[in-house]
Amino acid sequence: MSKLGLIWDFLKVRKKWWLTPIIVFLLLISLLIVLTSGTALAPFIYTLF
Repeated sequence: MSKLGLIWDFLKVRKKWWLTPIIVFLLLISLLIVLTSGTALAPFIYTLF
């Protein structure tokens, strides 16, 4: 959790709010890949990218 705290502090102090959607999108995509890596959906997910 310390890495997330550092990222949050960076965004808050530097006023780089435009980075927030990019970070959230990357986290969601990585979570989707990790959760579906062992299922039958994996070939369909990987064809999207």
